[in-house]
Amino acid sequence: MALQTLRLVKAAFVAAVALFALLVGWNNLVDYESNFQFVRHVLSMDDTFEGNRLMSRALTAPWIHHTAYALIIAAELATAVLTAWGAWALFRARAASAAGFTAAKTVATLGLALGIGLWFTGFLTIGAEWFLMWQSETWNGQQAAFRFTLILFAVLIFLHLPETDPEA
Repeated sequence: MALQTLRLVKAAFVAAVALFALLVGWNNLVDYESNFQFVRHVLSMDDTFEGNRLMSRALTAPWIHHTAYALIIAAELATAVLTAWGAWALFRARAASAAGFTAAKTVATLGLALGIGLWFTGFLTIGAEWFLMWQSETWNGQQAAFRFTLILFAVLIFLHLPETDPEA
């Protein structure tokens, strides 16, 4: 019974990530303009330090801003779908053999990896370092992106911890 409880907790944590990613993506669709402004300012680099010698990186075309934002939203929603599907697979495999439960982790792992890719690579690497988001007091999403990345990494690590059945 303890093993199934641990597996249920793993499925629940993956489901919590699915809910989180769904809400983030949904909020960006419903209140498109609010976070679009964030993307526009970061890509335009219009709030970085004066005299910045890296301004050649700035992207100011509106179509680029909308495309980047659409890709962000798509990645958020894809993360939600994959982790929801993964949570369901984990739930269904909760009583399976070790190999069966391990196999059920695949889709959840892909969803978590996509979310990490979005918030770590997209926001912390490209946004913060390439577009110098860290220089902005107003348009700086580093703390939130770091928090999201850390949570997804923690769930991914927890998901892949080996399980032992104390009754076996």
